[in-house]
Amino acid sequence: MSTTSPQSTAPVGPPTENARRGPTFGEKFLQVAPSYALIVAFAIIIAVFGIMRPESFLTVDNLKSILTQAAPLMIVSIGVTIVLTMQVFDLSFGAVIGFAGALAIVLMAQEGVGWGLAIIIALAAACACGVLNGFLVAYLGGSSFIITLATGTVFTGLEFAVTNQQTIIGGVPLKYGEIATSQSLFGLTNEVYIAAVGWLLLSQTEVGRYMYAIGGNPEAARLSGIRTRELKVLGFVLVALGAGICGILLTSAASSSSPQMGAPYLLPGFAAAFLGSAVFKLGVFNVPGTVVGVLFLGVIQTGLTMLNLTTDVINIVQGSILAIAVLMSRIGARSSE
Repeated sequence: MSTTSPQSTAPVGPPTENARRGPTFGEKFLQVAPSYALIVAFAIIIAVFGIMRPESFLTVDNLKSILTQAAPLMIVSIGVTIVLTMQVFDLSFGAVIGFAGALAIVLMAQEGVGWGLAIIIALAAACACGVLNGFLVAYLGGSSFIITLATGTVFTGLEFAVTNQQTIIGGVPLKYGEIATSQSLFGLTNEVYIAAVGWLLLSQTEVGRYMYAIGGNPEAARLSGIRTRELKVLGFVLVALGAGICGILLTSAASSSSPQMGAPYLLPGFAAAFLGSAVFKLGVFNVPGTVVGVLFLGVIQTGLTMLNLTTDVINIVQGSILAIAVLMSRIGARSSE
């Protein structure tokens, strides 16, 4: 007995007027506008601070100052962006900043180790922290949120053990202090150029697209031959390396180490990454967007400081920005589905 497939009931005929005309200008604007909302807000904030403090804000010296202050945060935020592309978190990088910076200072000031070797040891220790995080998350299946929250406490304990919870001042070689403070091309400090090199090393790599694939669909990425666990470990190592470089720059600029100096970078690091996911590629963590996010935060902090606002107000503003950035990122992700 033969069967016949049911006939389609869809109307057959020429396309309707709406189908022929395509999206209107308004519809195109609504599709594109969210990607540039942060940049527009950035420009407005610069204009507002420029009007309120024209004699000090809109100057070349202030621009150099913003870039210098943003350099350490930019390095660590790029690392944070890398792990976020794989849909995992690293809450320990603030502790790694403090541990690596303190270790370098203690090795030089108290153990007489040369500044070059001290940097190598500190960065190696930071990478070891990343390997530990990656192993516990990728190979043992731990929650990245809980694991890195726990290891962050461990790394802070290591910092305290190394420094006895004391501020270490003195005994730092002059060459070490010049790493961050010496000026190079265009009168910018070495911190800015180290951040640019860090951008290239941490983000412009062949494995980047594989990390995006892991974040999109881990199982499909694994079945396609991508070594997902190894790449997750690499991601944690990269964010730890960025944190180590950040710790070196901070202690170089101060020629000293203070307890938990990396803690204030935890919130801005995530804020910059989430702000970046709300620009260029809505709902997608991306390095160019993170760079914009870092500069956005730097301009806000500098402008608020110039207005003589207190640290508590600045923290409230930064926390609010992070909440707004997360919401913008989620809205962008939903609109692109």
